[in-house]
Amino acid sequence: MAERLAIPLSEIRAGDIAAAGGKGANLGELIAAGFPVPDGYVLTTDAYVAAARAAKVDAAKADDAGDRLRALTVPRAIATAATEAYDALGGGKVAVRSSATAEDLPGASFAGQQDTFLDVEGHEALLDAIRRCWASLWNERAVAYRADHAIDEGAALAVVVQRMVEATAAGVLFTADPITGRRRTSVIDAAPGLGEAVVSGAVVPDHYVADPRTRHVTERAIQGQRPVLTDALVRELAEIGTRIETALGGPQDIEFAIDGHDQVWIVQSRPITTLYPLPTQAEADRVYFSISVAQGYFDPVTPMGMEAFFAIGRRVAATFARDGQATPERSAVVVAGERPFADVTPVLRDPLGR
Repeated sequence: MAERLAIPLSEIRAGDIAAAGGKGANLGELIAAGFPVPDGYVLTTDAYVAAARAAKVDAAKADDAGDRLRALTVPRAIATAATEAYDALGGGKVAVRSSATAEDLPGASFAGQQDTFLDVEGHEALLDAIRRCWASLWNERAVAYRADHAIDEGAALAVVVQRMVEATAAGVLFTADPITGRRRTSVIDAAPGLGEAVVSGAVVPDHYVADPRTRHVTERAIQGQRPVLTDALVRELAEIGTRIETALGGPQDIEFAIDGHDQVWIVQSRPITTLYPLPTQAEADRVYFSISVAQGYFDPVTPMGMEAFFAIGRRVAATFARDGQATPERSAVVVAGERPFADVTPVLRDPLGR
């Protein structure tokens, strides 16, 4: 795969991040899992490396790297691979998106750091959009983001090219509430037309919250005279989001588009990186109490210090164990984000504990 410059998305898998970048790898996984993803291909990181070499990009001189790539005449082999793959899609309008090797990962989403170009049509416009995607690896936002996350300047960039969806509505879907951190909650922002306006904050979107387990729409905030999404579409998006979360192994930030036939298309999915981690060995329908907050101590606790909390937790759990239950082997104290939390569920179930 490393020798190919353009690869169909249907052939990409999670293990191909080095060639396809994070966005391309996630889209390939979604296609393999049967989700509705617009057809497309990835111009691989090998193409970027060759172009950067031709443009004489120096990673130590980020200031002029973008200018060099924007001014570059795309090398013939790369241009041929890109335009032939474009023609194989049937030509017409496409979306051209950056897909960095350090992008859309569990620890660093890079959301909004690199560029996306929509409604690109024709060979010249395609090659120009590709150049600008390459150059966006070196914009100030992306360089600062890599520095903040200690990502070395060896990061490379692939380019995802997909057929445009003639969207009547589009937006973003979170499979966990990004504000409260509540899991198993679908939070959807949607607006008429293309989703970039929602992602960039250029419009105030309709806002929906749904419970994917009960399929109830629990919250609506409508901006126009009529809602952008019907309840049926909200429920469908919530269900799709739950399946994507399962397929990709964690809460997701998903971009979607809806065409004139109410067909939902998934154009991007990345991990939500701002959620506070759940306690280790966390179970559903449990109540966890922050020991750190109760003590007014907010720094991480060392492993040695955590052992003392574990010992205390085992004693507390034994005290409130139900009649006939064996003494708990596991401590009532669990860890999340290097901080201790007490599982107070048995205490709240006990009349005296309440």
